[in-house]
Amino acid sequence: MNADAASESSRLVREVLEEYGSCAQRALVAYLERESARCEVYRLAADYPLRRGRSLRASFCIAAARAFGASVDDAVRCAVSLELLHNAFLVHDDIEDESDERRGQPSLHRLHGVATALNAGDALVVLGLRPLLENRGRLGARVSFRILEETERMVRESVEGQAIELRWRRDNVTELSESDYLAMTLRKTCWYTTIFPNRIGALIGTRDGIELDRFVRFGFFLGAAFQIQDDLLNLTGNHERYGKELEGDLREGKRTLMIIHLLERASPSERLRAKEILGRERAAKSNEDVLWLKSTMDRLGCAGYARTVAHALAGAALHEFRVAFASTRDSRDKRFIGALPHWVLERT
Repeated sequence: MNADAASESSRLVREVLEEYGSCAQRALVAYLERESARCEVYRLAADYPLRRGRSLRASFCIAAARAFGASVDDAVRCAVSLELLHNAFLVHDDIEDESDERRGQPSLHRLHGVATALNAGDALVVLGLRPLLENRGRLGARVSFRILEETERMVRESVEGQAIELRWRRDNVTELSESDYLAMTLRKTCWYTTIFPNRIGALIGTRDGIELDRFVRFGFFLGAAFQIQDDLLNLTGNHERYGKELEGDLREGKRTLMIIHLLERASPSERLRAKEILGRERAAKSNEDVLWLKSTMDRLGCAGYARTVAHALAGAALHEFRVAFASTRDSRDKRFIGALPHWVLERT
């Protein structure tokens, strides 16, 4: 892709994320305001959604639906549900990771305590079901039930993927490969970030008239490139734009692709030291420990290796996009989806 084309695709992605994200946000706020009047827990649950992220998942869902012939109104309830469930995952993830920040502000459990944050996260899950139930009036019972089935699978894949990552940290697993990382990422990240929005968008647009498995390969390659870039940003990103604690993955002992590469390339003594550091609780890791891990990754070229893998995955995603969307006419929404493989790599 030449510089002009890359600039145009980046502009398109930013415009669509703002347009569809704002549309989903307006509908989301209406749900939150309606429920907040009833109980305080929903006012607390509104915290993360109102901080507003990029709305990638909601925008992807709407764009996929429109690419297959639906309207924004057909898809907006599913987009709202995705945003609510995404923020529920974030609340729970921040507790599990002991994260201090989310979107440039203190994490919910730092503000209100673990118990209250957990309950607010649970409330977001409950809120996320309501828009799906309300799909019946517009999409009909059969399509709405198929969306619920897809949602159940997405949540199941996500929590099982998270369980794998948590087990690796709990048991201080260090004998891992790139394939292990990608298999975990498929479930933890790809299903709810890129596969599910695409599948339900196509389901809405065709009224369940298309085989949804055709979107899994595209979603996997795109989502895995997205996750690797996110892991890289945790090491080298701009703190203000990234919105989370830099180097938090090292303090939490996450098995990113860079850490796995370090463990594969390090000398026996370095591997032993890395395993000992990774096995400590977050609070027991010193700044010197984190600096040693980071400097060792730099020396072994771990970030460069991860970028190479991410670029290869993004290239594969672009190929699979052309296959999965071959039957759809050219449209702004289709071009937006086709621009995502480039966009995930340039995020800062």
